[in-house]
Amino acid sequence: MRIRATVAAVSGALAISAFVAPAAHAAGTAPNVTFSNVKVNKGSSMVVGTTKASFAVTYTVTHPSTLKASDFATGPAIYRGTSVTKPSDLFVSDDPGTCTAASSTVLNCKASLVFTVNGDSDLTNSEAGSWNVGAVAVSADGEKWVGGLGTTKVLRATKLTVNATPEPVKKGKTVTVTGSLTRANWDTHKYGAFGSQSVKLQFRKKSATTYTTLKTIKSSATGALKTTTTATVDGYYRYSFAATSTSGAANATGDYIDVQ
Repeated sequence: MRIRATVAAVSGALAISAFVAPAAHAAGTAPNVTFSNVKVNKGSSMVVGTTKASFAVTYTVTHPSTLKASDFATGPAIYRGTSVTKPSDLFVSDDPGTCTAASSTVLNCKASLVFTVNGDSDLTNSEAGSWNVGAVAVSADGEKWVGGLGTTKVLRATKLTVNATPEPVKKGKTVTVTGSLTRANWDTHKYGAFGSQSVKLQFRKKSATTYTTLKTIKSSATGALKTTTTATVDGYYRYSFAATSTSGAANATGDYIDVQ
């Protein structure tokens, strides 16, 4: 759930505060908890296309033995800005984390960060890149925000296509490989051309399990890809794009060529 920059960070707790049972501690007292071992999407970037996307977050919560786990709720957050309490952008989990007691004072928790890309999109193109990781704990009497728990990336998804011709082809003859590179546009909610990007042409022999890079070319202004190579043996051609600071990686599904 996105919390707009014009809204105080405290509003981010509203989604999970509704799930908190009445607390036993004094009014105005934030839950005395600490967060550790926060891992967003198993440590990988969150790559978002033009539809709803959900990513798992795991974390550990440590609390006093006098504080019951049922008296508070927690959830992960990502933010940009000077701090999690004064963010320029902030996302929190829609629902509280689901926690399992590892001991009388330690909880192992999991939750999800969910992004929507539609007419009221959570994301804009300018927000692709690195984010800080934080968390919030909420009780009936107060809340605690914690930042500086790491970093993660939210990237725009990319797509690649490939078509190798002619099929079949004689050994030693020219194979023409075309395709296109597109990228999710979070402002228009569609995929559009991704031009002037380095893309690798790769080949995998029919009997092999890995691809080898043959050459690197640039996508045109319209995202088009085209190059040639020499047919040697039966196998699969594909285009491969490496992730950038704002865009996710992509591999085209290999196109098989029969060499005669």
